[in-house]
Amino acid sequence: MGFMNKKSLLLIFIFAAVLTACGKPNDGTGTSSGGRETISISGSTSVGPLVEKLADKYKQKKANVNIEVNQIGSSAGITNATSGVSQIGMSSRELKDGEKANGLVETIVAYDGIVVVTHPSNKVKDLTMEEVKLVFTGEIRNWNELGGNDMEIVVVSREDGSGSRDAFQEIVGYSSGELIREAIVASGNGNIKTTVAMNKHAIGFVSFEYIDESISTLKINGVEATAENVLQQNYSLSRPFLFVHKEENFTEAGQQFIDYILSPDGQAIVSEAGAIPVK
Repeated sequence: MGFMNKKSLLLIFIFAAVLTACGKPNDGTGTSSGGRETISISGSTSVGPLVEKLADKYKQKKANVNIEVNQIGSSAGITNATSGVSQIGMSSRELKDGEKANGLVETIVAYDGIVVVTHPSNKVKDLTMEEVKLVFTGEIRNWNELGGNDMEIVVVSREDGSGSRDAFQEIVGYSSGELIREAIVASGNGNIKTTVAMNKHAIGFVSFEYIDESISTLKINGVEATAENVLQQNYSLSRPFLFVHKEENFTEAGQQFIDYILSPDGQAIVSEAGAIPVK
């Protein structure tokens, strides 16, 4: 019996040691088995590239912090932050009333302009907001109605759940049900840019940071899409980049990352990335 007791105690000791070695599973909001603090962030594909740049710089300063960024759309990120799947959600649109009722805390980390874009060969360079609405709802279907060549307009829009799409539709003044039925629906800013860059008929919209020489940007009501015009509220197609979180899921590491983003160093990176600093 004494032998069995010793054997049982040995097995218990080994089992306890194994559990200790395994440590607590990493849920994205706490400490991983390697002792590194993990911050789980998910949401907007507009905010995502900026946050990845900020995370890379931050991890050079904080080697013990791991930041996971998952770009799955604003609505999904808000849902994840609400449920605790992610510590922080990223949104490129204002929160809806029902989302605010869930007790989410908002932090504006940057501002962004939404830019209406066409193929570089398109000679139309300026539209009124009303003309943009008529194009995206299908009431204007040929570029010659806007001073361009005689060719069909191909509308390219974002997918349902996209913060960019929600913000664009709200500002321009139409609903998802009014979007032209023949519109090409592209997932992510990058896909819209590629689609427009390869199609002479196309018109779409992307975040500021996706602008390059492969696409042409349009003025809206004669106003260029620039950071200065957004901050001076002269350019109407603009929106905040938000972080959202629930207090019960928020860690000190998450707060320190937000503090870094809002610091002069962090806001300099925001500017370098093509977004608009809040300070």
